Amino acid sequence: MALRYFCNTKISTYHHRHGFPNTSKEALVELRSSIENVKSLISNTLKLPSLSSSSSSSSSPLQSLQRGNWVKLICGASFEDVVDIRNLSLVYTLSGVDCIDCAADASVVSAVNEGIEAATEIAGLQKRPWVMISVNDDKDLHFRKAEFDPEDCPADCSRPCEIVCPANAISFLGKSASGTSSNTELPRILVDGVITERCYGCGRCLPVCPYDKIREVTYVRDAATTADLLRRDDVDAMEIHTSGRQSAQFKELWCALGDSVENLKLIAVSLPNGGASTISSMNEMFSIMKPNLQCFNLWQLDGRPMSGDIGRGATKETIAFAIELAKAINRPPGFLQLAGGTNAHTIDGLRKKGLFQTTSIAVDSSNSADALIGGIAYGGYARKIVGRVLRSMQSEYGGAARIEDHPQHLLMALKEALALVGPVKCS
Repeated sequence: MALRYFCNTKISTYHHRHGFPNTSKEALVELRSSIENVKSLISNTLKLPSLSSSSSSSSSPLQSLQRGNWVKLICGASFEDVVDIRNLSLVYTLSGVDCIDCAADASVVSAVNEGIEAATEIAGLQKRPWVMISVNDDKDLHFRKAEFDPEDCPADCSRPCEIVCPANAISFLGKSASGTSSNTELPRILVDGVITERCYGCGRCLPVCPYDKIREVTYVRDAATTADLLRRDDVDAMEIHTSGRQSAQFKELWCALGDSVENLKLIAVSLPNGGASTISSMNEMFSIMKPNLQCFNLWQLDGRPMSGDIGRGATKETIAFAIELAKAINRPPGFLQLAGGTNAHTIDGLRKKGLFQTTSIAVDSSNSADALIGGIAYGGYARKIVGRVLRSMQSEYGGAARIEDHPQHLLMALKEALALVGPVKCS
Protein backbone atom coordinates (compact mmCIF):
# COMPACT_ATOMS: atom_id res chain seq x y z
CA MET A 1 0.00 0.00 0.00
CA ALA A 2 1.02 3.54 -0.71
CA LEU A 3 1.75 4.56 2.87
CA ARG A 4 4.52 2.06 3.41
CA TYR A 5 6.65 4.57 1.48
CA PHE A 6 5.70 7.42 3.79
CA CYS A 7 8.76 7.05 5.99
CA ASN A 8 10.96 7.87 3.00
CA THR A 9 9.56 11.38 2.70
CA LYS A 10 12.00 13.86 1.21
CA ILE A 11 11.13 17.16 2.79
CA SER A 12 13.74 19.14 0.88
CA THR A 13 12.49 17.97 -2.53
CA TYR A 14 8.89 18.72 -1.67
CA HIS A 15 9.78 22.13 -0.26
CA HIS A 16 11.80 23.01 -3.36
CA ARG A 17 8.92 22.29 -5.71
CA HIS A 18 5.99 23.57 -3.70
CA GLY A 19 7.25 25.89 -0.97
CA PHE A 20 5.63 26.41 2.42
CA PRO A 21 3.67 29.36 3.77
CA ASN A 22 6.45 30.23 6.23
CA THR A 23 9.94 29.47 4.96
CA SER A 24 11.97 30.69 7.93
CA LYS A 25 14.58 28.31 9.28
CA GLU A 26 12.61 27.84 12.48
CA ALA A 27 9.44 27.08 10.56
CA LEU A 28 11.18 24.47 8.41
CA VAL A 29 12.66 22.79 11.48
CA GLU A 30 9.21 22.70 13.05
CA LEU A 31 7.71 21.28 9.85
CA ARG A 32 10.38 18.58 9.61
CA SER A 33 9.68 17.63 13.21
CA SER A 34 5.93 17.50 12.57
CA ILE A 35 6.32 15.32 9.48
CA GLU A 36 8.60 12.96 11.38
CA ASN A 37 5.98 12.74 14.09
CA VAL A 38 3.38 11.89 11.48
CA LYS A 39 5.59 9.15 10.03
CA SER A 40 6.15 7.75 13.50
CA LEU A 41 2.46 7.81 14.30
CA ILE A 42 1.67 6.10 11.01
CA SER A 43 4.20 3.37 11.75
CA ASN A 44 3.19 2.88 15.37
CA THR A 45 -0.52 3.64 15.63
CA LEU A 46 -2.20 2.92 12.30
CA LYS A 47 -2.39 -0.83 12.70
CA LEU A 48 -4.39 -1.38 9.53
CA PRO A 49 -4.08 -4.26 7.04
CA SER A 50 -3.53 -1.75 4.23
CA LEU A 51 -0.17 -0.78 5.73
CA SER A 52 1.25 -4.26 5.24
CA SER A 53 4.02 -4.54 2.67
CA SER A 54 2.41 -7.77 1.49
CA SER A 55 -0.83 -5.99 0.61
CA SER A 56 -2.10 -6.34 -2.94
CA SER A 57 -3.14 -2.70 -2.90
CA SER A 58 0.09 -1.70 -4.66
CA SER A 59 -1.28 -3.27 -7.86
CA SER A 60 -2.19 -1.18 -10.88
CA PRO A 61 -5.75 0.13 -11.21
CA LEU A 62 -6.49 -2.47 -13.88
CA GLN A 63 -5.20 -5.29 -11.68
CA SER A 64 -7.37 -3.96 -8.85
CA LEU A 65 -10.44 -4.23 -11.08
CA GLN A 66 -9.53 -7.78 -12.04
CA ARG A 67 -9.00 -8.81 -8.41
CA GLY A 68 -12.10 -7.07 -7.11
CA ASN A 69 -10.30 -4.60 -4.83
CA TRP A 70 -10.67 -1.46 -6.94
CA VAL A 71 -11.60 1.67 -4.97
CA LYS A 72 -12.69 4.92 -6.56
CA LEU A 73 -13.10 8.25 -4.79
CA ILE A 74 -16.02 10.24 -6.15
CA CYS A 75 -15.35 13.93 -5.63
CA GLY A 76 -18.72 14.65 -7.23
CA ALA A 77 -19.83 15.33 -10.79
CA SER A 78 -20.98 18.81 -9.70
CA PHE A 79 -18.69 19.43 -6.72
CA GLU A 80 -16.24 22.19 -7.71
CA ASP A 81 -14.59 23.40 -4.51
CA VAL A 82 -11.00 23.14 -5.73
CA VAL A 83 -9.44 23.56 -2.26
CA ASP A 84 -11.36 20.61 -0.82
CA ILE A 85 -10.89 18.58 -4.00
CA ARG A 86 -7.12 19.02 -3.85
CA ASN A 87 -6.98 18.00 -0.17
CA LEU A 88 -9.33 15.06 -0.66
CA SER A 89 -7.27 13.85 -3.63
CA LEU A 90 -4.07 14.05 -1.59
CA VAL A 91 -5.49 12.11 1.35
CA TYR A 92 -7.16 9.39 -0.70
CA THR A 93 -4.13 8.98 -2.97
CA LEU A 94 -2.08 8.24 0.15
CA SER A 95 -4.76 5.78 1.27
CA GLY A 96 -4.36 3.78 -1.93
CA VAL A 97 -7.40 4.49 -4.12
CA ASP A 98 -7.21 3.46 -7.76
CA CYS A 99 -9.21 6.27 -9.30
CA ILE A 100 -10.44 9.77 -8.49
CA ASP A 101 -13.63 10.81 -10.24
CA CYS A 102 -14.35 14.53 -10.57
CA ALA A 103 -16.32 17.16 -12.43
CA ALA A 104 -15.49 17.73 -16.10
CA ASP A 105 -14.03 21.15 -15.39
CA ALA A 106 -10.46 22.20 -16.18
CA SER A 107 -9.80 23.81 -12.79
CA VAL A 108 -11.20 20.80 -10.95
CA VAL A 109 -9.07 18.38 -12.98
CA SER A 110 -6.02 20.49 -12.17
CA ALA A 111 -6.88 20.45 -8.45
CA VAL A 112 -7.16 16.64 -8.48
CA ASN A 113 -3.80 16.30 -10.19
CA GLU A 114 -2.18 18.76 -7.78
CA GLY A 115 -3.41 16.67 -4.86
CA ILE A 116 -2.11 13.49 -6.45
CA GLU A 117 1.26 15.08 -7.20
CA ALA A 118 1.58 16.37 -3.64
CA ALA A 119 0.85 12.91 -2.26
CA THR A 120 3.30 11.33 -4.71
CA GLU A 121 6.12 13.62 -3.64
CA ILE A 122 5.37 13.39 0.07
CA ALA A 123 5.34 9.60 0.10
CA GLY A 124 7.47 8.63 -2.89
CA LEU A 125 4.62 6.75 -4.53
CA GLN A 126 5.18 4.56 -7.56
CA LYS A 127 1.47 4.29 -8.37
CA ARG A 128 -0.84 7.13 -9.31
CA PRO A 129 -4.61 6.78 -9.29
CA TRP A 130 -6.38 7.31 -12.58
CA VAL A 131 -8.13 10.65 -13.00
CA MET A 132 -11.70 10.29 -14.30
CA ILE A 133 -14.09 13.02 -15.41
CA SER A 134 -17.88 12.65 -15.26
CA VAL A 135 -20.31 13.83 -17.94
CA ASN A 136 -24.00 13.29 -18.69
CA ASP A 137 -26.05 12.64 -21.79
CA ASP A 138 -29.31 14.11 -20.45
CA LYS A 139 -30.94 15.43 -17.29
CA ASP A 140 -29.38 13.67 -14.30
CA LEU A 141 -29.48 14.07 -10.51
CA HIS A 142 -25.70 14.40 -10.34
CA PHE A 143 -25.72 17.40 -12.66
CA ARG A 144 -27.77 20.00 -10.86
CA LYS A 145 -27.40 22.79 -8.32
CA ALA A 146 -29.75 24.20 -5.72
CA GLU A 147 -30.60 27.85 -6.07
CA PHE A 148 -32.63 30.45 -4.16
CA ASP A 149 -32.67 34.16 -3.46
CA PRO A 150 -31.77 34.66 0.22
CA GLU A 151 -33.54 38.03 0.12
CA ASP A 152 -36.80 36.08 -0.18
CA CYS A 153 -36.16 34.13 3.03
CA PRO A 154 -38.24 35.31 6.02
CA ALA A 155 -36.11 36.56 8.90
CA ASP A 156 -37.66 34.11 11.34
CA CYS A 157 -37.09 31.03 9.15
CA SER A 158 -35.34 28.21 11.02
CA ARG A 159 -33.31 27.53 7.86
CA PRO A 160 -33.72 23.76 7.65
CA CYS A 161 -31.91 23.88 4.29
CA GLU A 162 -28.69 24.89 6.06
CA ILE A 163 -29.17 22.16 8.63
CA VAL A 164 -29.68 19.27 6.19
CA CYS A 165 -27.03 20.23 3.62
CA PRO A 166 -24.27 17.58 3.74
CA ALA A 167 -21.89 19.70 1.64
CA ASN A 168 -21.83 22.82 3.85
CA ALA A 169 -23.06 24.60 0.74
CA ILE A 170 -25.66 26.90 2.29
CA SER A 171 -24.65 29.89 4.38
CA PHE A 172 -26.38 32.91 5.91
CA LEU A 173 -23.63 35.38 6.77
CA GLY A 174 -22.42 33.17 9.59
CA LYS A 175 -25.70 33.20 11.47
CA SER A 176 -26.43 29.57 12.21
CA ALA A 177 -29.92 28.23 12.27
CA SER A 178 -31.36 26.94 15.52
CA GLY A 179 -30.93 23.23 16.12
CA THR A 180 -28.09 20.88 15.29
CA SER A 181 -26.53 21.67 11.93
CA SER A 182 -24.07 19.66 9.86
CA ASN A 183 -22.44 23.04 9.18
CA THR A 184 -21.22 23.70 12.72
CA GLU A 185 -17.60 23.13 11.71
CA LEU A 186 -17.78 25.27 8.56
CA PRO A 187 -15.54 28.34 8.49
CA ARG A 188 -18.17 31.01 7.82
CA ILE A 189 -18.15 32.50 4.35
CA LEU A 190 -19.69 35.94 3.88
CA VAL A 191 -22.04 34.85 1.12
CA ASP A 192 -25.78 34.47 1.47
CA GLY A 193 -27.54 31.43 0.04
CA VAL A 194 -26.04 28.55 -1.92
CA ILE A 195 -22.26 28.36 -2.28
CA THR A 196 -22.45 27.12 -5.85
CA GLU A 197 -19.07 25.41 -6.08
CA ARG A 198 -19.84 23.31 -2.99
CA CYS A 199 -23.34 22.21 -3.99
CA TYR A 200 -23.26 18.77 -5.60
CA GLY A 201 -26.98 18.38 -6.23
CA CYS A 202 -28.10 15.92 -3.55
CA GLY A 203 -31.46 17.69 -3.38
CA ARG A 204 -32.02 17.30 0.36
CA CYS A 205 -32.75 21.00 0.74
CA LEU A 206 -35.56 21.01 -1.82
CA PRO A 207 -38.35 19.33 0.20
CA VAL A 208 -37.50 20.88 3.58
CA CYS A 209 -37.93 24.56 2.70
CA PRO A 210 -41.13 25.61 4.51
CA TYR A 211 -41.70 28.37 1.94
CA ASP A 212 -40.86 26.39 -1.21
CA LYS A 213 -38.20 28.93 -2.20
CA ILE A 214 -35.49 26.50 -3.38
CA ARG A 215 -35.31 25.34 -6.98
CA GLU A 216 -32.99 23.05 -8.87
CA VAL A 217 -30.94 24.11 -11.87
CA THR A 218 -29.94 21.24 -14.13
CA TYR A 219 -27.35 21.21 -16.89
CA VAL A 220 -25.64 18.94 -19.40
CA ARG A 221 -21.87 19.04 -19.83
CA ASP A 222 -20.77 20.39 -23.19
CA ALA A 223 -19.39 17.64 -25.43
CA ALA A 224 -16.79 19.84 -27.13
CA THR A 225 -15.40 21.05 -23.80
CA THR A 226 -15.35 17.47 -22.55
CA ALA A 227 -13.45 16.33 -25.64
CA ASP A 228 -10.81 19.00 -25.00
CA LEU A 229 -10.39 17.76 -21.43
CA LEU A 230 -10.06 14.16 -22.59
CA ARG A 231 -7.16 15.14 -24.80
CA ARG A 232 -5.18 16.38 -21.81
CA ASP A 233 -2.39 14.10 -20.66
CA ASP A 234 -3.59 14.20 -17.05
CA VAL A 235 -7.05 12.67 -17.67
CA ASP A 236 -7.13 8.87 -17.79
CA ALA A 237 -10.79 7.91 -17.81
CA MET A 238 -14.33 9.12 -18.41
CA GLU A 239 -17.70 8.24 -16.94
CA ILE A 240 -20.99 8.85 -18.74
CA HIS A 241 -24.04 9.21 -16.51
CA THR A 242 -27.19 8.05 -18.26
CA SER A 243 -30.70 6.94 -17.41
CA GLY A 244 -30.34 4.09 -19.90
CA ARG A 245 -33.86 4.77 -21.17
CA GLN A 246 -32.98 6.88 -24.21
CA SER A 247 -30.10 5.51 -26.28
CA ALA A 248 -30.41 8.39 -28.75
CA GLN A 249 -28.93 10.90 -26.28
CA PHE A 250 -26.16 8.45 -25.36
CA LYS A 251 -25.29 7.94 -29.02
CA GLU A 252 -25.33 11.69 -29.68
CA LEU A 253 -22.84 12.32 -26.86
CA TRP A 254 -20.62 9.40 -27.83
CA CYS A 255 -20.43 10.53 -31.45
CA ALA A 256 -19.78 14.14 -30.42
CA LEU A 257 -16.76 13.05 -28.35
CA GLY A 258 -15.22 11.56 -31.49
CA ASP A 259 -11.57 10.52 -31.31
CA SER A 260 -11.04 12.18 -27.91
CA VAL A 261 -11.79 8.82 -26.24
CA GLU A 262 -9.05 6.94 -28.08
CA ASN A 263 -6.27 7.42 -25.52
CA LEU A 264 -8.30 6.71 -22.39
CA LYS A 265 -7.55 3.78 -20.10
CA LEU A 266 -11.13 3.22 -18.97
CA ILE A 267 -14.62 4.28 -19.99
CA ALA A 268 -17.39 3.88 -17.44
CA VAL A 269 -21.14 4.14 -17.80
CA SER A 270 -23.11 4.99 -14.67
CA LEU A 271 -26.73 3.91 -14.73
CA PRO A 272 -29.61 3.25 -12.33
CA ASN A 273 -31.41 -0.05 -11.94
CA GLY A 274 -33.94 -0.09 -14.75
CA GLY A 275 -35.37 -3.45 -13.79
CA ALA A 276 -36.11 -5.86 -16.63
CA SER A 277 -34.86 -3.39 -19.25
CA THR A 278 -31.41 -2.88 -17.71
CA ILE A 279 -29.54 -5.59 -19.60
CA SER A 280 -31.02 -4.67 -22.97
CA SER A 281 -30.14 -1.01 -22.37
CA MET A 282 -26.59 -1.95 -21.44
CA ASN A 283 -26.19 -4.07 -24.55
CA GLU A 284 -27.50 -1.26 -26.74
CA MET A 285 -25.09 1.26 -25.21
CA PHE A 286 -22.19 -1.16 -25.56
CA SER A 287 -23.00 -1.66 -29.24
CA ILE A 288 -22.83 2.13 -29.68
CA MET A 289 -19.44 2.34 -27.98
CA LYS A 290 -17.84 -0.79 -29.39
CA PRO A 291 -16.60 0.53 -32.77
CA ASN A 292 -14.53 3.24 -31.07
CA LEU A 293 -13.87 1.50 -27.75
CA GLN A 294 -10.10 1.02 -27.49
CA CYS A 295 -9.84 0.51 -23.74
CA PHE A 296 -11.51 -1.36 -20.91
CA ASN A 297 -15.06 -0.47 -19.94
CA LEU A 298 -16.93 -0.46 -16.65
CA TRP A 299 -20.56 -0.36 -15.56
CA GLN A 300 -21.21 1.74 -12.46
CA LEU A 301 -24.26 0.41 -10.62
CA ASP A 302 -25.84 3.52 -9.13
CA GLY A 303 -28.08 2.11 -6.44
CA ARG A 304 -29.29 5.03 -4.31
CA PRO A 305 -27.53 8.14 -5.63
CA MET A 306 -25.70 10.46 -3.24
CA SER A 307 -26.90 8.74 -0.06
CA GLY A 308 -23.93 6.85 1.39
CA ASP A 309 -23.52 9.36 4.23
CA ILE A 310 -27.10 8.84 5.44
CA GLY A 311 -26.65 5.49 7.18
CA ARG A 312 -26.18 1.74 7.02
CA GLY A 313 -29.27 0.95 4.97
CA ALA A 314 -28.34 3.26 2.11
CA THR A 315 -26.06 0.62 0.60
CA LYS A 316 -28.77 -2.04 0.16
CA GLU A 317 -29.94 -0.88 -3.26
CA THR A 318 -26.56 -0.99 -4.96
CA ILE A 319 -25.88 -4.46 -3.51
CA ALA A 320 -29.25 -5.67 -4.80
CA PHE A 321 -28.39 -4.18 -8.21
CA ALA A 322 -25.03 -6.00 -8.16
CA ILE A 323 -26.72 -9.32 -7.38
CA GLU A 324 -29.04 -8.92 -10.37
CA LEU A 325 -26.24 -8.15 -12.81
CA ALA A 326 -23.86 -10.78 -11.43
CA LYS A 327 -26.53 -13.38 -12.18
CA ALA A 328 -27.32 -12.05 -15.65
CA ILE A 329 -26.01 -14.36 -18.37
CA ASN A 330 -26.37 -12.01 -21.33
CA ARG A 331 -24.88 -8.83 -19.88
CA PRO A 332 -22.35 -7.01 -22.11
CA PRO A 333 -18.59 -7.02 -21.44
CA GLY A 334 -17.22 -4.73 -18.78
CA PHE A 335 -16.29 -4.60 -15.12
CA LEU A 336 -19.03 -4.05 -12.54
CA GLN A 337 -18.57 -1.46 -9.80
CA LEU A 338 -20.87 -0.42 -6.98
CA ALA A 339 -21.87 3.20 -6.28
CA GLY A 340 -24.84 5.13 -4.94
CA GLY A 341 -25.26 4.58 -1.20
CA THR A 342 -21.86 2.96 -0.66
CA ASN A 343 -20.31 3.35 2.78
CA ALA A 344 -18.42 1.41 5.44
CA HIS A 345 -21.13 -1.27 5.46
CA THR A 346 -20.96 -2.11 1.75
CA ILE A 347 -18.24 -4.74 2.03
CA ASP A 348 -20.13 -6.66 4.71
CA GLY A 349 -23.19 -6.64 2.49
CA LEU A 350 -21.20 -8.03 -0.44
CA ARG A 351 -19.63 -10.70 1.74
CA LYS A 352 -23.01 -11.89 2.98
CA LYS A 353 -24.11 -12.32 -0.63
CA GLY A 354 -20.90 -14.09 -1.63
CA LEU A 355 -19.92 -11.33 -4.06
CA PHE A 356 -16.86 -9.79 -2.45
CA GLN A 357 -13.73 -10.62 -4.47
CA THR A 358 -15.23 -13.78 -5.93
CA THR A 359 -15.08 -14.90 -9.57
CA SER A 360 -18.35 -16.80 -9.79
CA ILE A 361 -21.68 -17.53 -8.16
CA ALA A 362 -23.89 -20.57 -8.50
CA VAL A 363 -25.93 -19.29 -11.46
CA ASP A 364 -23.09 -17.52 -13.26
CA SER A 365 -21.91 -19.19 -16.45
CA SER A 366 -18.88 -16.95 -17.01
CA ASN A 367 -15.47 -18.53 -17.35
CA SER A 368 -13.68 -15.26 -16.60
CA ALA A 369 -10.92 -15.25 -14.00
CA ASP A 370 -11.79 -11.65 -13.11
CA ALA A 371 -13.79 -10.84 -9.99
CA LEU A 372 -17.53 -10.57 -10.60
CA ILE A 373 -17.57 -7.21 -8.85
CA GLY A 374 -14.55 -5.11 -9.78
CA GLY A 375 -14.80 -2.78 -6.84
CA ILE A 376 -16.53 0.04 -5.03
CA ALA A 377 -16.83 3.79 -5.56
CA TYR A 378 -17.24 5.93 -2.45
CA GLY A 379 -18.66 9.43 -2.73
CA GLY A 380 -20.65 11.27 -0.08
CA TYR A 381 -19.50 9.02 2.74
CA ALA A 382 -15.82 9.30 1.77
CA ARG A 383 -16.07 13.07 1.57
CA LYS A 384 -17.93 13.27 4.87
CA ILE A 385 -15.43 11.38 7.01
CA VAL A 386 -12.42 13.32 5.72
CA GLY A 387 -14.40 16.52 5.35
CA ARG A 388 -14.84 16.72 9.13
CA VAL A 389 -11.07 16.94 9.47
CA LEU A 390 -10.81 19.50 6.68
CA ARG A 391 -13.43 21.72 8.34
CA SER A 392 -11.56 21.55 11.62
CA MET A 393 -8.29 22.46 9.91
CA GLN A 394 -9.85 25.32 7.94
CA SER A 395 -11.53 26.77 11.02
CA GLU A 396 -8.08 27.01 12.61
CA TYR A 397 -5.86 27.88 9.65
CA GLY A 398 -8.16 29.40 7.05
CA GLY A 399 -10.21 28.17 4.12
CA ALA A 400 -7.24 27.79 1.76
CA ALA A 401 -5.16 25.60 4.11
CA ARG A 402 -3.24 22.72 2.51
CA ILE A 403 -3.50 19.60 4.59
CA GLU A 404 0.14 18.58 4.07
CA ASP A 405 1.16 21.76 5.89
CA HIS A 406 -0.67 20.56 9.01
CA PRO A 407 0.58 17.04 9.74
CA GLN A 408 -1.68 16.32 12.71
CA HIS A 409 -4.74 16.99 10.59
CA LEU A 410 -3.21 14.95 7.77
CA LEU A 411 -2.82 12.03 10.13
CA MET A 412 -6.42 12.30 11.33
CA ALA A 413 -7.67 12.43 7.75
CA LEU A 414 -5.55 9.42 6.76
CA LYS A 415 -6.93 7.39 9.63
CA GLU A 416 -10.45 8.03 8.37
CA ALA A 417 -9.57 7.30 4.73
CA LEU A 418 -7.61 4.14 5.51
CA ALA A 419 -10.42 2.77 7.66
CA LEU A 420 -12.63 2.94 4.56
CA VAL A 421 -10.16 1.94 1.83
CA GLY A 422 -8.04 -0.56 3.77
CA PRO A 423 -10.65 -3.31 4.17
CA VAL A 424 -11.28 -3.39 0.41
CA LYS A 425 -7.60 -3.50 -0.43
CA CYS A 426 -6.48 -6.10 2.03
CA SER A 427 -9.35 -8.51 2.53
